This record gives sequence, structure tokens and C-alpha cells, in this order.
Amino acid sequence: MSRVLITGGSGFLGTHVASMLTVRENVEIVIAADLHTGSAHHGHAHDGITHVVLDVTDAASIAPVLREHHIDTVVHLAAIVNPGADVDLEYRVDVTGTANVLAACVETGVSRIVVSSSGAAYGYHADNPEWIDESQPVRGNDAFPYSRHKRLVEEMLAEYRRTHPELEQVIFRIGTILGPDVRNQITALWDGRRILSITGSDSPFVFIWVDDVAAAMVRAATDGPAGIFNVAGDGRLTVSEIAARLGKPLLTIPAWALSAALGVGRTLRLTPHGPEKVPFLRYRPVLANDRLKDDFGFTPTRTSREAFEEYLTTHPHVAAPSRT
Repeated sequence: MSRVLITGGSGFLGTHVASMLTVRENVEIVIAADLHTGSAHHGHAHDGITHVVLDVTDAASIAPVLREHHIDTVVHLAAIVNPGADVDLEYRVDVTGTANVLAACVETGVSRIVVSSSGAAYGYHADNPEWIDESQPVRGNDAFPYSRHKRLVEEMLAEYRRTHPELEQVIFRIGTILGPDVRNQITALWDGRRILSITGSDSPFVFIWVDDVAAAMVRAATDGPAGIFNVAGDGRLTVSEIAARLGKPLLTIPAWALSAALGVGRTLRLTPHGPEKVPFLRYRPVLANDRLKDDFGFTPTRTSREAFEEYLTTHPHVAAPSRT
């Protein structure tokens, strides 16, 4: 019998992972909802799931929960889903929280940890390869806190692999997750009447449907191999392809002009975004998923294009009305 604790387990991704884990034999699940992520759940044990409230920023609170529930596997999903509002809180949850979880895992003899990282850990750089694989270094941008935090977490994980090899790691560098309830800073790019484009940049996206991410997590928590894997559907969509599919015109702006406009806008408190968002739009890491399929043994059920189409099915207001 495996006993799996899911941090952030009452959040968007955690609920999907927990639901899929319930159908696996010989698995008991503890959902650790985190107060900082807005996913607290004051429930009782039912259907093989036990609910607890856990603050990952409180180092002393984690090991007792792991011991009490005899946890052998941790799926660490606690994170700020829509970053940008409170950088200090994001650091405490994402970086300090991960440090606390790792220390508690080692202290209590947990055998495996599954971590939801991000393609943002690679960073948004002009010299990123056309397709970025797991052999590339993590260079998360200091100017973009979410990317920096993911880099810091991955550096921490690398140190733990050196000093505590007994704790197996499965690290998923995930592309843009789409799902029926998704709304974030990326999907917001598609809500306006025009789609923002930067001169000379294709700005390609890789997408992954939430059920595919959850299914990969379940395999990682049960019978999958350890390692580092990009998680994305096959293929990619450029910003011009997205605009064409949505039936919306492109608003193409030179990078320097957008950077200047964002700088002025933030100074005047018209937008929380600053010039650091330009590389985010311009140099997106395009994740190759060969290792996920060949080494981890998991093939997403939807390509990037199919995930985007399903997103539009569940968010019909995003596309422009068809003209007849």
C-alpha cells in the first residue's frame, strides 16, 4: 500500500491528480490543502482520501503530517497559480515551501517526491534553441520572479539529488496548461479584440491539457521512473496561428516600443506589468517532449493544437464571432 500526500491538493491541478489516483489500487491519498494558495479544504476522510490543512511555509508543521499518515510519496504542487501580485509571498510558497517539504521528506524517510516545475525554469532568452530539451541548463530570468523561483527550486532539487540520492525525484517542466477552468496571464492574452505580437517574433506556445498533466503525475507517483521530463503536447502554435484560429487581427509592436510602454504604464500604475514581460512574450521556451514519451513512457492524449481546440470548446467566448 502506497501512501501519497499531495501538497496543494485542493487546487486546480491537485484535484485532478487526486481524482485519478483514487482509481489506482493500493494507493491511499492525503490531500494537503495550503492556506496561501487559496485551496484550503476542511473536509473529512472519504473515498480513500484524507484532507489536512498544511502551510508549506511553516517548516515545523510538515514532518509531523508525513509521520502521522505514514507518507512514502509526496506530489508537491503547492504554488501560486497566478503570480505577480505578491512576489514575497510567491517566494515563500514556491522556494521556501519547497525547501521545507524536501527537508521534511528526508527527515521522515519519504522515498519519492514528484515536483511540478515549469518550462519557465529554462528562462526566456534570445539564444534558447528552437526546441528545448532537458539537457539544457535552467536559466530562469532574475527579472521575472516566477521564472527565477522555478530556477531556484530546480537548483535546490539538484543539490538534493547529490546529497540525498535515497529520495527519488520526478521533476516535470510543464508547458502552458489548459483546462476547462483555466484563466491566467497567458489565456488573458487571447481575451481582447486583437492579439499582441512582437515584431520579428513567432512567440510559439506549447500546450498540455490538464488531464494529461494529471495522468503523468499519477504515473510518477506510482510506477513511473525517476528523472526530469518536459511535459507538453506534440507540436506548437505561433502567435499568428493562434490569432488566425481566434479570428482576431494581430497587434504587432516593436519590442522596444512595448518595453517603453510597459515601463510608463507601470510607473503610472496603469498596469502591474513592466518591461521584463517583453522577453516572456518574445523568447518562450518551446518544450520538446521526446524524453517524456521515450524514457518516462507517457504520451499525451492531445497535441498542443488539440489542447488549444479543447480550450476553445470550453471557453467559446474567446474566439471572435464568426461572420456569415
